[in-house]
Amino acid sequence: MTRAQQVGVIVGLVIVAILTILRASDPQLMRQAREVAFDEYQRIAPRAFEDLPVRVIDIDEASLKEFGQWPWPRDRMAMLVDRLSEAGAAAIAFDILFSEPDRLSPRTVMRDIVGVDPSLLERLPDNDEFFARSIAEKPVVLGFALSNEGSYRPQVKAGFAFTGEPPFHAPPRITSATPLRPQLEANAAGIGHISLNPGDPSAVVRTVPLLLSDGEQLYPNLALEALRVALGASTYVLADAPDVPDTITLIKVGDFVVPVTAAGELWLYVSPDRADRYISARRILAEKGVSPETSAALEGSIVFVGTSAAGLQDIRTTALGQNVPGVSLQAQTVEQILSGRFLSRPDWADGLEILSIAVAGTLLVILTTFVSPAMALACGLLITALALAASWLAFLYGGLLLDPLAPIISGSITHFAATAFRFLVIDRERREVRAAFGHYLSPSLLYRIEHTRDALRLGGDDRELTVMFVDIRNFTEISERLAPTAVVGFLNTFLDALSRHVIENEGTLDKFIGDSIMAFWNAPVDVSDHAAKAVHAALAMRETLARLNADDAFGFGKGKSVGIGIGIHTGLACVGNMGAETHFNYSAVGDTVNVTARIESACKEVCFDILVSESTASLAPQYALLEAGALTLKGKSTRTRTFAVIGDERLAMSPEFATLKHAHGQLIEALASRSPAVRDVLRVAKRKAAAVPVGLAEFYRRISRRADHFLQRPTAAPRVLPDRKALP
Repeated sequence: MTRAQQVGVIVGLVIVAILTILRASDPQLMRQAREVAFDEYQRIAPRAFEDLPVRVIDIDEASLKEFGQWPWPRDRMAMLVDRLSEAGAAAIAFDILFSEPDRLSPRTVMRDIVGVDPSLLERLPDNDEFFARSIAEKPVVLGFALSNEGSYRPQVKAGFAFTGEPPFHAPPRITSATPLRPQLEANAAGIGHISLNPGDPSAVVRTVPLLLSDGEQLYPNLALEALRVALGASTYVLADAPDVPDTITLIKVGDFVVPVTAAGELWLYVSPDRADRYISARRILAEKGVSPETSAALEGSIVFVGTSAAGLQDIRTTALGQNVPGVSLQAQTVEQILSGRFLSRPDWADGLEILSIAVAGTLLVILTTFVSPAMALACGLLITALALAASWLAFLYGGLLLDPLAPIISGSITHFAATAFRFLVIDRERREVRAAFGHYLSPSLLYRIEHTRDALRLGGDDRELTVMFVDIRNFTEISERLAPTAVVGFLNTFLDALSRHVIENEGTLDKFIGDSIMAFWNAPVDVSDHAAKAVHAALAMRETLARLNADDAFGFGKGKSVGIGIGIHTGLACVGNMGAETHFNYSAVGDTVNVTARIESACKEVCFDILVSESTASLAPQYALLEAGALTLKGKSTRTRTFAVIGDERLAMSPEFATLKHAHGQLIEALASRSPAVRDVLRVAKRKAAAVPVGLAEFYRRISRRADHFLQRPTAAPRVLPDRKALP
């Protein structure tokens, strides 16, 4: 084991320890992620809807439209209770608060009128009394809500039995409640709280507290109380965890046993919301009475009275992502108890998840450090698959909620950290080699070497390339004036500044030949518009050199500048790895390369810095180009037409260049025909050239000398460039 590997193991194990401690502390973010995972499980396999004896009497929009806005007078609520009782409802639970006097009661209305005889008030009906008499001796359960004001505690209609010490400090805390009307509280068969998720900031209702506590007394929730009243039970039996004070594990109601969390909460296992669960209140309050079909649905059922009307703002979100009336969750709580389909998170779940993080993390650190990141990744993927499968199967067949995310996320972080350490420290030598080669090879070539099998074999392929040669003018004279070290500094500055434009325009730097640069485009990978990109790189080189000269970057003094010649040609060439088996170079060879070198040399004779061949010009017509004449090349039966690159696309579209191009075209025609008017045409072209930003004086002065030469010798063959057997 190397020292770097030892450090890698230590760093990895420290990260595993931190992640293990973090999971043991169970921060809010982890809890939220875990709950979202459990929600997804329910969405994949929700609890199936069963036609159980549980119904919701819905004060829906249709009921409000028929009987008026909410709240309804309580004599109508009394009628609702009477008809439900007559239909045989086993329990009638109101998910509605009755904390204020009925403002629509005749007695209440007349009391607000000044001067009304008190004796008359006593003879007027009171809706609260009607409602109280209606619920008396009936299985009616009323609800209360938590309050932050006052000290009211509702009556507890049921008894509690404990298998151990009373767990008064286990459930959520109640400090005060909304008060019930005294006569209603006295006559109700049961009283339960309607709070679904007190103190939970989440909008999703995942658990329901079946009990609340003020430290001395326990208070059941509405659903639990409705079930107790329907069963005719008088007492709840609570079981606690052995040797763990203030915990609840089970709540027994009649013959039904409900597993709960340590705080007495029930994990909701919801079914999709369906219309079968609801009966509109207007069907109960219809003038003709309750229909036989509705009576059959209500007989022996636990009935919850609530509202789905959006304006009454009792809409909750379930784990399935559905927005449902709060009363439906009370009904689903009873349905879940009756069906026996429960969800639970066992006490040992946290310990198992913490242990899995420690074991899996340690394994990944060892594999990443001593084997390979790829093997660790494969192992991590296997752990991920096993964690997901185990968690899903535990949910599907056992109703167990085991977190798959904590081990997976912790394992991913551990693998990433261990891999990053190996990359930054253990594999540093390999990266240094790559970085060294990166100074000589283009990024595209490096990518090909890394990702292509047998990319470093000898051999080449024929493909169309655009080749560029760049050369410094009068380099011999420059080198004679400078010391050898100064020459090296000058070349480094020049080559670095200009060669980067090749890379920026997706080219490949082939080599530096003394004071020259050779580059090509369209290899080793295809490059779209490669001719245009080569011309664009040449124009960028011209601009960079002008800036270097203006800033005296070469240290030659103000007024002294460096000139270049650039030749570009497009054609077929052989490109590939060439050399010996142990030492080779990626390069291009062929006639296209030779032609490019001769075009670059011709820049001196044409007196212009950038020349391209006709094949390149045809592929980059958007640039400002002027014909520069034809070259006679060694070994070629035809002459090679060349074009001077004046500027970019913007200059090519300008009216100044359009007039220059027209005048230059007339000049080329006059030269070709040896017209005596060539001097007049030349003067026009020179005048038009003064309007473009690129200096063309030497270019046209050379053409003028050649024109004078062949006008004095009319028998001479028409040429624009010097009569050269071959360019060097």
